[in-house]
Amino acid sequence: MAKSKLVETNEKIAKKVVDTYQKIEDTVVGGYTKIEDAFVDRYLTKEGESVEKAKARLKREQNARQ
Repeated sequence: MAKSKLVETNEKIAKKVVDTYQKIEDTVVGGYTKIEDAFVDRYLTKEGESVEKAKARLKREQNARQ
């Protein structure tokens, strides 16, 4: 059974909306991650500790408090 043009058009619009939303989400999350990494690097790392190790340490400390 053939799809009507209206159904096909709605599917194209839905795909475009979802793709655009995903692009916006990726941009926002990427920007937040850069800011978070800069903050952790500047204020929360100990001597010689990498950002990833500092994040892991902070997560362990927070889980221990709960």
